[in-house]
Amino acid sequence: MRLAFSCAARRGTAEGSPCAVWAFLIAGLCALALSGCGSAGMEIADSAAGPRPLSMFVVSTRKGESGALSEAGNDGEMRDSLQMIGVPPGHQVGQLERPSIGAPDPSRHFALVKRRNLDETAFLTELASHLSGRIGSNRDILLYVHGFNTGYDEARFRLAQIVQDGRFGGVPVLFTWPSTNNLLDYGAAKESATVSRDALAKVIRLLTETPDVGRVHILAHSMGAWLTMEALRQDAIAGSPKLNEKLGDVMLAAPDIDLNVFRQQLARLDPSHVFVLVAANDRALSLSRTLAGDRPRLGALDPKNEADRAALEALGVRVYDLTREADIFIGHGAYADAPDAVRTIGAQITAPRPQDANVQAVLGDRPVDDRIIAAPLAPPAAPAAPTVPAASPSATPATVVGAPTP
Repeated sequence: MRLAFSCAARRGTAEGSPCAVWAFLIAGLCALALSGCGSAGMEIADSAAGPRPLSMFVVSTRKGESGALSEAGNDGEMRDSLQMIGVPPGHQVGQLERPSIGAPDPSRHFALVKRRNLDETAFLTELASHLSGRIGSNRDILLYVHGFNTGYDEARFRLAQIVQDGRFGGVPVLFTWPSTNNLLDYGAAKESATVSRDALAKVIRLLTETPDVGRVHILAHSMGAWLTMEALRQDAIAGSPKLNEKLGDVMLAAPDIDLNVFRQQLARLDPSHVFVLVAANDRALSLSRTLAGDRPRLGALDPKNEADRAALEALGVRVYDLTREADIFIGHGAYADAPDAVRTIGAQITAPRPQDANVQAVLGDRPVDDRIIAAPLAPPAAPAAPTVPAASPSATPATVVGAPTP
């Protein structure tokens, strides 16, 4: 049975014709090229007289922060740092304000304020210090793993934007890997993600074992979702002692994962931890499906399609349908671009536990919304009722049972 979100570019041209295939690939490449850029959210977040400083820990397997070493240099080694990012005053919820050319203006753009390189011992010491004395969900960690076609700057600024817009009061940690900015190097990016798998598994293990940590939430996007599930599976097989106790929500945004592969990855984990954010109109994942031999991608399953809905229900995970919030042209970055979507993520991970009922885990003075639980998947459309056969050729036409009377 062909799924509902099959190649849109084939409509209006002959099925499988060269023109149809090239039209689809070109449209998909455009989608991937733009999917790293935030669409403009027009709702204004809290503003201040100047940039608001936001600290984050960064673990990188890139050999550098720019150029070829940033995109392709990957030896699997971890490079740790503590960085401060400036969130511009007047920042718009859902938008990643960056200059089109030139250096960022801190009064208008996200910008790096300062950074300090750390070895592993210093990283763990600093992390424990940041968590010490915190209470409630402020003791939680949010680990962000970006996807394909994402540079170093975009990755750290995107995490800062998510923390700001989602009003997360815990400690943010970025895991960044060599994600090439060349669309033709999709395969090379997958190999870079594979090389980074051991490093991410180690990071997750270290975070869950950090003293005073509450829960370790993970937000992973696109190919980064595949990398995350591989690392979690690896930790689960190794018997990581704190994984089940400390793992919080694992949110997979537009996951670029083959459905059968995901089933194998999920078999090692408690599916109740996992949230999948899907969008049936995700054109970047449509291209990925084509490149993968027309194998369905998890992030593009359509809960309104009967077969897709059955597949999602069988997984036992929670599902957010972001199709309505997704950008009409791309849809691949809706988890962070759409104000309602990024706030939903923030509300999910800052939800107070019963023992923290009197604790307010917010940035600023506004309380976080109540925990937002994914709504049950809508039931499939009822099949059309059979028609009543006509009594004879001369009889009046048959009517559909249950149809409204004219």
